[in-house]
Amino acid sequence: MPANSTIRIPTATYRLQFNRSFTFNRARALVPYFHALGISDCYASPFLRAMPGSMHGYDVIDPTTLNGEIGSEQEFAEMAETMRSHSMGLILDLVPNHMGIGKVLNAWWRDVLENGPSSRYADAFDIDWHPIKRELENKVLLPILGDQYGTVLENQEIQIRFIDGVFLLEYGDQILPLAPKSWLHLLSHELDRLTNTDAPEVIELHSIITALRHLPSQHERNPDKVTERYREKEVIKRRLATLVEQAPEIHRFIIDNVRYFNGIKGKPESFDLLDTVLNGQPYRLASWKVASEEINYRRFFDINELAAIRMEEPRVFQEVHELVFSLLKQRAVTGLRIDHVDGLYDPGLYLKELQSWARSELKLVLSDPQRPLFIVVEKILGDKEPLPHDWPVYGATGYEFLILANGLFVDQRHERLFTDIYQRFTGRRDSYEDLVYESKNLIMRMSMASEVNVLGHSLNLLSERDRRSRDFTLNNLTDALREIIACFPVYRTYLTDGTEPAEERDRAYIHAAVAHAKRRNPELSGQVFDFVRSILLKRADARTEQDRMDQMRFVMKFQQTTGPVMAKGIEDTVFYVYNRLTSLNEVGGSLDRFGFSPAEFHGRMRERQEQWPSSLSASSTHDTKRSEDVRARINLLSEFPNRWRESVGRWSKWNKKYRIEIEGQPAPDRNDEYLLYQTLVGAWPLVDLDDDEHRTFCERILVYMKKAIYEAKVHTSWINPHQDYDEAVRRFVYQVLDRKENRAFLDDFLRFQREIAHYGLFNSLSQLLVKIAAPGIPDIYQGMELWDFSLVDPDNRRPVDYELRMSILDDMKREIETAGTDRRKLVGHLLDQQIDGRIKFYVTLVGLQARRTNPQVFLEGRYVALEGQGSRSQHVCAFARVHEAKTILAVVPRLLGGLMSETKSAAPVGADVWQDTCLLLPDDEPGVEYLNLFTGHIIRPDMRDGRSTLRLQHILQDCPVALLERFPQGVEGYT
Repeated sequence: MPANSTIRIPTATYRLQFNRSFTFNRARALVPYFHALGISDCYASPFLRAMPGSMHGYDVIDPTTLNGEIGSEQEFAEMAETMRSHSMGLILDLVPNHMGIGKVLNAWWRDVLENGPSSRYADAFDIDWHPIKRELENKVLLPILGDQYGTVLENQEIQIRFIDGVFLLEYGDQILPLAPKSWLHLLSHELDRLTNTDAPEVIELHSIITALRHLPSQHERNPDKVTERYREKEVIKRRLATLVEQAPEIHRFIIDNVRYFNGIKGKPESFDLLDTVLNGQPYRLASWKVASEEINYRRFFDINELAAIRMEEPRVFQEVHELVFSLLKQRAVTGLRIDHVDGLYDPGLYLKELQSWARSELKLVLSDPQRPLFIVVEKILGDKEPLPHDWPVYGATGYEFLILANGLFVDQRHERLFTDIYQRFTGRRDSYEDLVYESKNLIMRMSMASEVNVLGHSLNLLSERDRRSRDFTLNNLTDALREIIACFPVYRTYLTDGTEPAEERDRAYIHAAVAHAKRRNPELSGQVFDFVRSILLKRADARTEQDRMDQMRFVMKFQQTTGPVMAKGIEDTVFYVYNRLTSLNEVGGSLDRFGFSPAEFHGRMRERQEQWPSSLSASSTHDTKRSEDVRARINLLSEFPNRWRESVGRWSKWNKKYRIEIEGQPAPDRNDEYLLYQTLVGAWPLVDLDDDEHRTFCERILVYMKKAIYEAKVHTSWINPHQDYDEAVRRFVYQVLDRKENRAFLDDFLRFQREIAHYGLFNSLSQLLVKIAAPGIPDIYQGMELWDFSLVDPDNRRPVDYELRMSILDDMKREIETAGTDRRKLVGHLLDQQIDGRIKFYVTLVGLQARRTNPQVFLEGRYVALEGQGSRSQHVCAFARVHEAKTILAVVPRLLGGLMSETKSAAPVGADVWQDTCLLLPDDEPGVEYLNLFTGHIIRPDMRDGRSTLRLQHILQDCPVALLERFPQGVEGYT
């Protein structure tokens, strides 16, 4: 990287999902397209070496190399150079919290399984080597078996293999190492069968056995002994490989022993020797079902194949970032997105270490010494929860913006009515708060019991050190802990190892959680809750430094637990259960909020501009439950509660014949049926489908519904599937969508859906322009420059047709050039052909070009809310971005269903729609005009009651959204 470079802040990002189908070469070829679209920085999914076949890259198995399935080092360098030549940056999605360990392909993990606590990487993974279960002392639980251990063993599914002089363990497609000292069993068994004891090869075998006996233990932690162990075990491996190559008799002897140890199916006692070998390993094989209660390594949420790493260890930090730092120094990577920052032991310290490295290594001209590198974090914030002010980052990845922008298009006036419709249809009366509480408790019992039990035992040990708390029982302490986590209002707090007290923000969350837990559990002693609170607030008595350290270790582990429980309980459970209005069921959302008013939206945007002006603004991501265009449709249901009630009631009666009863209950239940209808409204394609396309769509819905009912965990789940219920849902979906047998329903449904879909297109355009113009950096998820009606992954990872998009860009550039300064006819044509998505493409293109031309206005400009007046003022949201003499206005319609159905308009444009409605301008300066960047139309303000105003019928005369640039009067254009 050349000296004196400046910090790079993107103006617009484009998310790319790299995998074997979308490679570095493919991205390189698309760079000119992204640049022409107005993108300043590509924002890449992880592209370090991941599990073979990974379609997302978050299961990194080697952070020191690029993913060969995506491309070579040379191909990456060529992609990066092409980006540089187009003045584009590259933001890398970095995964510092965990690594993939599936199939033991991770070299670090493999080393741990071979060497146990003496492994060089024993401290890299967050493993409890001294867990509650004594049988796991100095072992790692490996919950990889498909059945109980004894059953799998005696079915001869676990086998020892001797390959290239090394003993390995084979289970299915997994190959595990065997600890070298356990080789003694295999090499010593019936050694007297080798009759020629004086033969050199037999003497060598005896010598190898002696060396194995003297090998330092796998429990050894002394550095010198560990070094000796690594050296000697490799020498032993080489000696044994050489011996069996040169001495066929020894090779046959070993193979015969292996065959004997592997047992005989049908003779249980024949597996005793193999069982003995397995018991000597630094790992314990177990059924996957025991993981939730007994696993002793921290995972990413509850995914056994993703093991958490201890980024707080300096050596781990350096090794994990070795390649990333190299790419940053080369300017091949220009910024970082930190995945799952809440999973880290100390997120703030980690972020400061990244910036400290950047400050010393990147040789930048520093306008902000604390933030020399552009970093954003994946952080899910609660309602009104601020991003920690002391984190040296430029913001978050945009979930909080998504929730605000999406909520702007929900009709808050109908919340009570919509709640009543939902409750009457489904029969569900539980409150959102109770559902969250119950779901978090479910997760702690079903998926994360081990983590909570470990915390409970740690808390019990702390209580024993003080005579005032030693009578608190283990069960009471664990129950209190579980209840506090279930009532925790945010993902986590951020107390640190230092001696400073908890910040006010964290104190408030802890006090609130304990207070709620007390109210829900009056039978549990309040003193127990108070004791837990005192430790969490760092106020408990600590008589020794060791006491203080142990208390702090408990607090840090507690903080790493609340986030996964919240995520699994809400995002992956409640969001598939509380289906009142599913467009609200989005990452970062709180379902007790039924949308946002323009006033609240404006207030939050002003705060955003003041505090985090360079935070990303997302509307669709790889993690969203539905695409932006699907949500834009479903939001419209909030405007038509009565029609929606009548429609779903009618559809349910028609489709009742496809439901069955299982154990006296309908299958699917009414809640899952309600989810299906909303999903169909949101995801149904814009064009008529032929038979093959219809089958493809049905398959997408079937895959989605299976995931939805599994995540809901009401009747079935990933851990305990209920095959009869699963099949009932599958059949119901198939029969409901059968175009031959269920024509009446589909005809009625499509009449309703097509009207919603039509309004939804304009909702999408409004949401898009808000994202482009509001404070923050607009992030475009791959392919979203055209209409996209994807659902949750893997649906949102389908290939993108970039050839089509590049063709549209070429055509549009020609059309814009032909239109000149007056683009009204072009916009009219795009609206007439709105189904093809080119109108969304056009708004994206013109909006991003405006950002590129006026970067300071959008990155630094003040945010000024514009007040509307007139009969349609509740249907508009408008704001100005002001920087020095530059002013740009964004104007979008909202609550379009009511507006357009009332006026019988095909689009929210013109005098008939907007009537007397106007915007009050932020200043009264005479002699200014506004250029509509979408149409080329010049608009002159009016005066109303002494205020300068712009009429909506002029602003939105030809285009349903407007981006207006303020000019002194006299600019050339059209009136």
